[in-house]
Amino acid sequence: MTEIPTASAPEEPQGFWATVRSSLSGQEHDYTKGNLTRSIWLLAVPMVLELAMESVFAICDIFFVSRLGDDAVAAVGVTEAMLTIVYALAIGLAMSATALVARRIGEGNRDGAVRAAVAAIAVGVLGGVLIGVPGFIFAEELLAFMDAPQAVIDTGTGYARIILGLNLVVLLIHLQNGIFRGAGDAGLAMRSLWLANGINIVLDPCLIFGLGPFPEMGVTGAAVATTIGRGTGVLYQLYLLRNGRGRIALRGPNVRIRLRLVFEIMRLSVGSIGQLLIATTSWVALMRIVAPFGETALAGYTIAIRIVIFAFLPAWGLSNAAATLVGQNLGAEQPERAERAVWMTGFYNMLFLGTVMVLFLVFAPQLVSIFTDAEATSAVAVSSLRILSYGYLFYAWGMVTTQAFNGAGDTMTPTWINFFCFWLFQIPGAWLLANHFSMGPAGVFWSVCVSEALLAAIGITLFRRGRWKLTKLAADVDG
Repeated sequence: MTEIPTASAPEEPQGFWATVRSSLSGQEHDYTKGNLTRSIWLLAVPMVLELAMESVFAICDIFFVSRLGDDAVAAVGVTEAMLTIVYALAIGLAMSATALVARRIGEGNRDGAVRAAVAAIAVGVLGGVLIGVPGFIFAEELLAFMDAPQAVIDTGTGYARIILGLNLVVLLIHLQNGIFRGAGDAGLAMRSLWLANGINIVLDPCLIFGLGPFPEMGVTGAAVATTIGRGTGVLYQLYLLRNGRGRIALRGPNVRIRLRLVFEIMRLSVGSIGQLLIATTSWVALMRIVAPFGETALAGYTIAIRIVIFAFLPAWGLSNAAATLVGQNLGAEQPERAERAVWMTGFYNMLFLGTVMVLFLVFAPQLVSIFTDAEATSAVAVSSLRILSYGYLFYAWGMVTTQAFNGAGDTMTPTWINFFCFWLFQIPGAWLLANHFSMGPAGVFWSVCVSEALLAAIGITLFRRGRWKLTKLAADVDG
């Protein structure tokens, strides 16, 4: 049963819309006390809006790039498939930062939260440089490795070079938002992505089509616009962190790198990055399975995935709320409250994605028509949207239980679940259905649907066992 705010706490805003206004106001809230339903929505509303803004990057780019033809759309899709590895690193580090910062905040140790944040940012900068240099130099070769047609390579090399070479902005915008989320400052994370998206939306058509004084850069212009937008968001995040606009401030003696915390971030990240690398490399493998079916299949697949991301990232926002609540309440030694938060959040997520499922099943052709009027490309995109939709109720629970483990600092359990469901089940299943059973791209979509349902079933089973409540994180260090 869900909790309903009552008049017993007159100091708190009453009703859903009052809670929404409070969540967006930037006020501090104690998520280890009080009404749990209210705590979920105080965190979830800005997190949903934050990740909805992240999805706008994908939708905005593909909306304008689709005007350049299937080669350009396919170039973006293949590059984004490779960039998922960067997303794995970024979100994995963000998960580790969220878990460690949330645990310290739950303990009432803000200085420890600052020290954890500094260590996480240091690891992120190092990772961005190590990936960016080869990504910039070998962009063309990487597109060829992905089995992209030559026309796609010719069109998309500039796009890939900028997106992969300057991946540091992707890493930092996710990582620093993970710090905000762990501290309970979800509203600040949301605002940074609003700023980044506003800049991207303005610059995208200007740089792609050469509007006004801007040069016409084609698909490469989309990469420049996105990178400038994200880069500005990163600078704004650093400003907020430096000036202490939220619960933690990156200034004073705590702002120096402690190797023990760096190693703790890296230890936690082995699991969180590992689980995401498994998931994202499976998308790379799926893209390679689709690629031999031609540019039309690639373009349709890319459009469908962008639309799916638009729906899924807000759902991840709800899941991130569960991670913060689990971390902070375990820090406050309230595991039962943490567990209730997960079940309630999973229920809300199921309602949301159930609604999306119905909309996609009914309005798939209309949604796809926003991005392309090519009949063959539309057919692939509509088919994929509808097939993937059948698993949305399962996806909802898989997301929440995975983030609950991560919020507790148990990053290895989701890693093993992903390994089994994606590498041992999804990829072989996709190849067999697409090729051996001659289902083509539709076979790939069905393999995704079934494997995500399996992941949810395993995640719920392991979460019910409760071993995540016993997860220990390294003690804070000073000096």
